[in-house]
Amino acid sequence: MMQMVSRPRGVLLAITLLSACAARNAVDPPDPSNLYGDFLIGTYAADHDDFETAATALLAAHEKDPSSQDILERAFLASLLDGQPEALRLAPQLPQNATAQLLLANEAARAGDWDRAAARFDALPHEGVTQLVQPLLVAWAEQGAGRTDAAEATLRPYLERSQLRAVYLLHAALIADVAGRGADAERFYQAAAQQYGGLNLRLGQLLASWKARQGQMAEATNILEALGRTGDPIGIVVPTLMKHITAQPIATPTDGMAEAYLALGASLVQQNEREYSMVLARLALDLRPDFTAARLLMADNFAAAKHFHAALHALARVPESDPYYPLVQLRRASFENQAGESEEAIALLHELIAEYPSRPEAAAELGDILREKNRYAEAIAAYNTAISRIGEPQPGNWVLFFARGIAYDRSHEWEKAEADLKEALRLAPNQPYVLNYLAYSWAEQRRNLTEARQMLEAALRQRSDDGAIIDSLGWVLFRQGDIRGAVRMLERAAELEPEDATINAHLGDAYWADGAKLQAAYQWQLALTLKPDPEDIPALKAKLREAQLALSGQTAANEQAR
Repeated sequence: MMQMVSRPRGVLLAITLLSACAARNAVDPPDPSNLYGDFLIGTYAADHDDFETAATALLAAHEKDPSSQDILERAFLASLLDGQPEALRLAPQLPQNATAQLLLANEAARAGDWDRAAARFDALPHEGVTQLVQPLLVAWAEQGAGRTDAAEATLRPYLERSQLRAVYLLHAALIADVAGRGADAERFYQAAAQQYGGLNLRLGQLLASWKARQGQMAEATNILEALGRTGDPIGIVVPTLMKHITAQPIATPTDGMAEAYLALGASLVQQNEREYSMVLARLALDLRPDFTAARLLMADNFAAAKHFHAALHALARVPESDPYYPLVQLRRASFENQAGESEEAIALLHELIAEYPSRPEAAAELGDILREKNRYAEAIAAYNTAISRIGEPQPGNWVLFFARGIAYDRSHEWEKAEADLKEALRLAPNQPYVLNYLAYSWAEQRRNLTEARQMLEAALRQRSDDGAIIDSLGWVLFRQGDIRGAVRMLERAAELEPEDATINAHLGDAYWADGAKLQAAYQWQLALTLKPDPEDIPALKAKLREAQLALSGQTAANEQAR
């Protein structure tokens, strides 16, 4: 089965971060004038990432019942996530709540009371997420107090053995940088870069800034240009980062603390811990309200929960002067499209294409949106623009050729599609989704079946539980005449993807060829209920009619035989 490609482009708030969720059943709309109504409204709003409404309602509930610890904790969390000052007012009432204690430590740091900040950070429980961020926060508080040696000593045990060694090394570099210890900073920056093993946006910006401020402008420029060659949407910020290349992104200890929250929050997203990731992003913004990287983290978390308007709201305050503004605009276009405001997204992307004429990212995003809407000719034109801007194709550009190849295929221009798919494989050999798409296409055309099977077996070694790849391999086996092998493979695919119309239709074909006519009819009927591709519906209906006739004839023959 072919897989569509979408570019690597929030979250249901778990109140269980602080307390157990109250069970909620369907009820009549609550009376907002009473405690129960405020509680229901606030809890429902929090569950849907509407933290402004949640905070207002839960704070009202807390005023009506200040003795309830559960309401207090919910009101605190909602206020924190909405960025309301009431969170700081409630925090002292929660001495056992780690998030509240982090907020109070932030307040001490903002006030320049570094000893009190360090003491609060140091008193946090050495467990869970807190124990990962705690050494970084303590070290930055010590740096704020002018104790650079103590800050380095705090981090030293984590520079060799920690699972987040790269993060600790980077912060050791940042502390040395802020302290003016150039030799230590250089050593730690190099070690961090090696430990990360590849550039991300924030690391690239920090390393480029360091090199530029040391007079190594060529190296700094090379780092940012490397970001632009990854094929990732972050490349769109390269021109604006170049303009700010000598700025020091982390200039104060509170900047460093915000960076620590961001680093851990980003790592939690990768571990699907999105709820606490949002808390850490908000703690970063508490220290540094203009921290666009933290706003992007919050927006991405909202979007992961399909709360796209909340994601857009999170980015609304980013000014045009911010170096990350082009990426913010690109994210806005993506969120607008996913929120059902596609024409607004398309218009914004056209503006970005014109505003950043050397960058391919906006054109690539435009191509994706147009392709998803079956506007293939326009999508191909957008991809052409993107590809014309990349220069010599790099491995990270495989997705562009893959996407354009899909658009060509859907436009019934197979020769161009095949050329793009092969180019994608040249750039990223053994990329499983490209292998799958090309091999399945060949199977549909009854071409290159031996090679197609080899390609799919290679893809399956990388994605052993991918239903689409398993379906494609089953379909190749079917085309090769290995009906029993096809049935086994397609049954497995259907188990993994039971609501996929194409897989169920293929399984029906395999059952029919194996003589299992009743099972075949069932699978075809099921496929028709699963929103198949409109082009496939006539063939499915024709097969089902044939099966029904065959089955009715078999029934009649059986009756006659009796």
